[in-house]
Amino acid sequence: MPSPLAHALAGVTVHALTARTSHELDDWKRAALVTGAALAPDLDLLFKLVDGRNHHNQETHSLGMALAAGMVAFVAARLVRASSPGRFAAAVALGWASHVLLDYLNVDTHPPIGLLALWPVSGAYFKFPWPIFMDIGRTLDWHTVRHNAVAAAWEAAILVPLLAWVWRTRRLRLGSGSWHEGSRASP
Repeated sequence: MPSPLAHALAGVTVHALTARTSHELDDWKRAALVTGAALAPDLDLLFKLVDGRNHHNQETHSLGMALAAGMVAFVAARLVRASSPGRFAAAVALGWASHVLLDYLNVDTHPPIGLLALWPVSGAYFKFPWPIFMDIGRTLDWHTVRHNAVAAAWEAAILVPLLAWVWRTRRLRLGSGSWHEGSRASP
């Protein structure tokens, strides 16, 4: 599994990609919720404290759960009378799905190998044959800490430039769109 850093960077990237206005792009609450959705599937690690079983990469790491998260976001947005609850729900679902994508693209060393990406439609485990991201260790010895630091640096080297490019592109597109519309309205 990639580190929380990778999932957070992916979540902010999804936030930027799905923002339709410069106001949405600058909305830190929206960014936090979409990024939270990108991080949320790993909460399944806590389930082990309940029953002692490894629940990681199971149902929470699926596109089915991404759709469920989107539905919950839609209902919540409607309850608070937010504008565009459908777009917000889609952003949350895509944030969650970004987690599934990154975990699909990583080295997996904890059985069962792969993730239930298509749950509940399929009970099959899926794994990309040529991993891009390194695994993250779960112990606190020097070797694991060093390995995790290298893995996080690799994730940042890939995802920070992508986020910067998306953010800049969205900022220019949304900013130039507002400027352009304003210039047409001026005499």
